[in-house]
Amino acid sequence: MNEKINTITKWIVKGDHDLGTAKITFLHISKYKDTIAFHCQQAVEKYLKGLLVHLDLEFRPTHDLIYLLELINQKNEITTDIFDKASSLEDFSVEIRYPDSTIELSDEDIKDALSIAKFFRDFITKIIGLNIEYDEIIDNPIIN
Repeated sequence: MNEKINTITKWIVKGDHDLGTAKITFLHISKYKDTIAFHCQQAVEKYLKGLLVHLDLEFRPTHDLIYLLELINQKNEITTDIFDKASSLEDFSVEIRYPDSTIELSDEDIKDALSIAKFFRDFITKIIGLNIEYDEIIDNPIIN
């Protein structure tokens, strides 16, 4: 495996760890909504960074999903719908992890965040053209 593919794979796998953590937490401790939302945002961030490596686009260290999508948009057209999906996760980055920042989230908000993270994984791995194995928990249906 060449170095670029290895780096891309590492970004995707790290994103999978965040998405898997979000899914397991939702299935077992659903009241930890802030943690679940954080990991969904983190997963998308890592998937986007994997795509940026694939596209040979440099990026600064950031949690800003819109900035990352704007960079990607330079080489691969990103629709308004995709920007909107990422935007819905923007408030879930690092700030949500601290006690002075409170965001009220419903189960539906969390289900949407999980769905969006999985969407980005599928969208990005399709563009990259890599079939990267992941744990089945990512596809485990949400228990109502």
